[in-house]
Amino acid sequence: MKLDFVKNKKISFIIAAVVFVVGIASFIIRGFNIDIDFVGGTEIIIEIGSDFNEDDVREVVEGVTSNNIVSSIRKSGSKNDEVVIQTKEIDSDTRSRVVEVVCEKYSLDPETALLSVDNVGASVGSKLLRDAILASGLAVVLMLVYITFRFAFLSGVAAVVCLCHDVFVMMAVYSLFDIPMGTTVIAAILTILGYSINATIIVFDRIRANKKSMGEKTFDEVVNTSISQTFKRSLYTTLTTLFTIGMVYLLGVDSIKQFAFPLIIGIFAGLFSSVFLAGPVWATLQNKFGKNK
Repeated sequence: MKLDFVKNKKISFIIAAVVFVVGIASFIIRGFNIDIDFVGGTEIIIEIGSDFNEDDVREVVEGVTSNNIVSSIRKSGSKNDEVVIQTKEIDSDTRSRVVEVVCEKYSLDPETALLSVDNVGASVGSKLLRDAILASGLAVVLMLVYITFRFAFLSGVAAVVCLCHDVFVMMAVYSLFDIPMGTTVIAAILTILGYSINATIIVFDRIRANKKSMGEKTFDEVVNTSISQTFKRSLYTTLTTLFTIGMVYLLGVDSIKQFAFPLIIGIFAGLFSSVFLAGPVWATLQNKFGKNK
């Protein structure tokens, strides 16, 4: 049965609205697990060698640090025997004392148990955050200019709406699953922006071609026909990409998994937006504000 993507656009818009509400709720209730890359501070990773209770580690760490200096204490990804201690920026003596008390509690040798110590100044973290926002914003603006030049301004607006949808979905995943937001989030966002706009351009390019050859048809019919013609290509391309990223997630180390997982969600979001949102949004804008409405 042939799907009418434009006629059933309300279903797509409702799904996007539900995702938006869930995401906003998660932002407010759960917030984000901001890594020290952005906020600055100290991160200490210690291999305990067995499962442990985060509250027990917090208790001994707070015993040798000032109040409210500990940001988070968590297990390292899928490894239940490594603890990640994140605090506000502390000096070398305090860092050494933290490692010492944790190792004492679990009878560990500090020289072998300590895996890494990273210290990022608050000013450096703030600069990284500003650069991340600037890079993402600049990418969206340049894509709007390109789509407007290549197709039309309203199609550019539709493309930006879809890009914002994809980035929002990925950010919601970071919030819902408490994924640490470090520098990898910049790469993930820019990757999704590039992938999504490519899938959207395929649809828009077919719309432009069909608009010339289907002059007697309404714009809604042109859009629906174009999406149907490109649906299999979009689906197969997405599945191929997901297979590759899925292998990276399954076989990669924890830091790679933290990048691959939101990327997988973002690719799914890109498929949904390019097929079910981009064309219908352009058609809606065209019918309301276009010259041939």
